Amino acid sequence: MQLENRIALVTGAASGLGLATATAFAREGATVVINDLRLEAAEAAASALGEKHFAVSGDVSSEEAVKAMVETVLARFGRIDILVNNAGMPDSFTPTVDQTLSHWQRLIDVHLTGTYLVSKIVAPSMIAQRSGVILNLNSIAGLMGLPVRTAYSAAKAGIGMLTQVLGCEWGPYNVRVNAVAPGYMMTPLTEKLIAEGKIDEKRIRRRTPMGKMGTAEDIAEAMVFLASDRAKFITAITLPVDGGYCSWGRHPTPSRSTEERRDDHEP
Repeated sequence: MQLENRIALVTGAASGLGLATATAFAREGATVVINDLRLEAAEAAASALGEKHFAVSGDVSSEEAVKAMVETVLARFGRIDILVNNAGMPDSFTPTVDQTLSHWQRLIDVHLTGTYLVSKIVAPSMIAQRSGVILNLNSIAGLMGLPVRTAYSAAKAGIGMLTQVLGCEWGPYNVRVNAVAPGYMMTPLTEKLIAEGKIDEKRIRRRTPMGKMGTAEDIAEAMVFLASDRAKFITAITLPVDGGYCSWGRHPTPSRSTEERRDDHEP
C-alpha cells in the first residue's frame, strides 16, 4: 500500500498504459481519478477499480477543459497528490515530406501542450500543500531518432525537457516531476500496428538486448515506484523502461549486411 490515502489523476486512462497505471495505483491504496475523452469508457474503468474511484472527461489540449477537469477533482477530493500525464494519440508512420501540418499540430497539442497544460493547472494546489508528484509519458522516440515518427518524437522530446524544467522549478516546493520512457510494449495498439505491418515484431525483439517486448504492467510498476516515497529524492529525470533498447550499441554478428543492420533501427 505504497500510495495509501493519495488522490491520483491519470489522464487518458480508460485503456492501455493509462489503465494499467491506474490499476496499479488502486492496488497500492490510491484513490484514482480516470480522465479520458470518452466519459463512458472512463466511468467503466473507474467502476471496475472500485466504488471510491472517479471518472472525468476532458480534452487535455483545451485549457478550458483542463481547468474544468481539475476544478471538478479538487471540489470532490480537496487535493491532487499524484498526476500522471498519460493522454496521447498514435503516430501515422508517414514519411515526413508526406505529413500534413494538421497531423503535426494535433500530436504536439495532445502530447506536449496537454502535458504542459495539465501540469500547469494542477501545480498550484500541489505547491500550496507543499507536496505532489507529476509523472509524464516520454518515449524512446523522445530519446533517439526514429524515422517517420516526426511529430510524435518531437513532442516526446519536448516532454523530456519539460520534465527537467518543471522538476527544477517546483523542487523547492517538494513537488517532484519525473517521466517514464516506454520502449516497445505489447499493448493492443502495438498489436494493431504489428498486424498493419507498421511495426516488425521480430526486428524489435532482435534489436532489444533483453530479446522481448515489455508489457503495460512494466510501465505501471515504474510509475508506482516514482510516485511512492521510495523515490522521494528523485526528480527531473526520464526513466527508460525499454529492455535496454536505447543503450543498444552494435549487433554482435557483424557479418550481417549493412541493410539488415540499418533495419534494426527502424520502428
